[in-house]
Amino acid sequence: MSPLKFAEYAHNIYVLKTKGAPMKQFDLQAPKKPTNLTINSDLLAKAKAEDINLSATLEAALADKLVKIRREKWLKENAGAISAYNEFVEENGLFSDGIRSF
Repeated sequence: MSPLKFAEYAHNIYVLKTKGAPMKQFDLQAPKKPTNLTINSDLLAKAKAEDINLSATLEAALADKLVKIRREKWLKENAGAISAYNEFVEENGLFSDGIRSF
């Protein structure tokens, strides 16, 4: 099992244990805060022409970015444990190897 596959497996176990509740990335009830941004003027004009909600779009993009960054950080922090687990499985197999039917 590759480290990436193991991380997916660990995430799936987490989701099952939390009954499918996503990991809390930020407080959804926190108050909004005005922020100044500088973005490409043509991109802004096209987004406004399509009636895109800039605040909601930015929040969604930032939440996605946080998930990716935290996932990469978790993988890096747990690389040693994942490697040790993978080595153990390669040497000893899985506990269910003798009983599974697939």
